[in-house]
Amino acid sequence: MKVTLLILSFIITGNVCAQSEHKYIRKGNNEYKDERFNEAEIQYRKALVKNANSVKAQYNLSNALYRQEKYESAATKYLNLSEQENNDQELSKYYYNLGNSLFKTNKLNESIEAYKNALRHNPEDDDARHNLQLALRMKSQQNQQNQQNQQNQQNQQDQNNQQDQQNQQNQQNQQEENEQQQQQQQGQISREDAERLLQALENDEKKVLQKVKEKQSQIRKVPVEKDW
Repeated sequence: MKVTLLILSFIITGNVCAQSEHKYIRKGNNEYKDERFNEAEIQYRKALVKNANSVKAQYNLSNALYRQEKYESAATKYLNLSEQENNDQELSKYYYNLGNSLFKTNKLNESIEAYKNALRHNPEDDDARHNLQLALRMKSQQNQQNQQNQQNQQNQQDQNNQQDQQNQQNQQNQQEENEQQQQQQQGQISREDAERLLQALENDEKKVLQKVKEKQSQIRKVPVEKDW
């Protein structure tokens, strides 16, 4: 009897939890339809408190996060759902939404792989095929832009190197010119020095002339013999 009561009690408790879970999901769906995505998220999280394994609550929560532009959180949820699903149609849906979330965060490589997985599980998914082509085209453009940026950086680096070499050459030329000017200046005498030198030479010349005159004045005259 006790066992029966426990079983009945367990069944009743399980039904109450399921009803509570569905109640929050319905409330979340109503909020979602009215585009009150934050309120919808709250209701879906309440449903998960009642039943953490509720796939409906998890999927709807992922969608609510996506609509709030919480793309990374949404991507995590979609990925978790894909890891516990075996149905091809459901997997294709999860991977498609995962690809959209990754695309929004500019993770093009990851989004491309997600769209490919969506098509692997549902080759007729035209939306996944369209988004895959878009992601591939954007990836190609991104690669071209990266290559152009790298080329521009290389060109700029080359210009900087040339400018540096030119500056070094100019500095070297200027240094050599300065040294030549210094050498020339060292080999030349100033105007004042030249005048002093000339004055000294003139003084020396005067002294020499004076000495010559003095010697001439000291020379005795030789008497001339008379012719008798």
